[in-house]
Amino acid sequence: MTNLAIIGAEKSGRTSLAANLGKKGTSSDITMYNNDEESRKMVFVEPQGYPKSLKSLVAALNISEIPILCISPNGLERDNPASVHTGECIVALDLLGFKNGIIALTKSDSTHIHAIDKLNKEIKVMTAGTTLQDWKCISINTNKSAKKPFEGVEDLRSRINLMAEKIEAEQAKLNKLPTRVFIDHAFNVTGKGCVVLGVVKQGISRDKDKTKIFPMNRDIEIRSIQSHDVDMESAPAGTRVGIRLKNVQAKDIERGFIISDKEIVSTDYILECTLSKFTRKIEVSSVLHLFVGLQSEPVRVKKILVDGQEVREVKPGITSVLELSGNKKVAYSKEDLFLLANLDLTQRLAARGFSKG
Repeated sequence: MTNLAIIGAEKSGRTSLAANLGKKGTSSDITMYNNDEESRKMVFVEPQGYPKSLKSLVAALNISEIPILCISPNGLERDNPASVHTGECIVALDLLGFKNGIIALTKSDSTHIHAIDKLNKEIKVMTAGTTLQDWKCISINTNKSAKKPFEGVEDLRSRINLMAEKIEAEQAKLNKLPTRVFIDHAFNVTGKGCVVLGVVKQGISRDKDKTKIFPMNRDIEIRSIQSHDVDMESAPAGTRVGIRLKNVQAKDIERGFIISDKEIVSTDYILECTLSKFTRKIEVSSVLHLFVGLQSEPVRVKKILVDGQEVREVKPGITSVLELSGNKKVAYSKEDLFLLANLDLTQRLAARGFSKG
């Protein structure tokens, strides 16, 4: 199974493309489009709440293995307000380190070949030096009422399948690791109790496993597992699952909670971070937003160290150690990548980092 994020600015054609690639399923600020009609099952995740909510974008990306960035013909024009969000998506993909992805040049029916060539060149310039610099661009008509609706989608599907083979081989190696399931939705089902939806990020989740849920640190039992409405005894890494749980109620579960045997749980963090070149300086006492996995919370900068020396601020592009303090318990592992954002800026993403604690 492969999970793909379809992202981009508003009116970039992302919703139309997602609806063409899969059947609409669970919907909140992120919407799932399921495709289980082919030999390789796929789930396409659209951050419906973005750009208003940065949390929706980060969640969609952290659920997925392959991102598809949708850019409309005027998606990079400076007088188009949406260009800021196209840029922010590029920053997010680069900070998260996505090496495999596709750029969909949408609404190709509303432009001409010379404009598409120009857009390709602009994208090359904008993504130079980022993880996106070698991504393939595919022109797609996302207008349902056009003469040739969704022209180019077959090329996109072929590209997705080639990439999915590589991703699935990498996922097979993750099956040997301790099991971690990231939860994105939770609800009660009459007669069945608590059901959570999410993705097996590593390891193999098994029916009747006795494990824990974090950051609650509560003992739970897996009563049953389904994927695409099919019962499973076990679910390997990369599988999108619905899991029925014992000893916990849906009202107590938030997006980002993790089913796992062991996690670090904290409200304070020491992160070694590199600031994006596309942000502003970070100062002591700044209030930032921290993202890890599918969790997020506000944090305050308590201390900044650069080359072992305490400083009052750190500038874009510089690596530093940040001591951060929050109020909400967050679960994570040492290998998890953190993102920091300044929600007061137009381009909100500020830094990436790993725990030193």
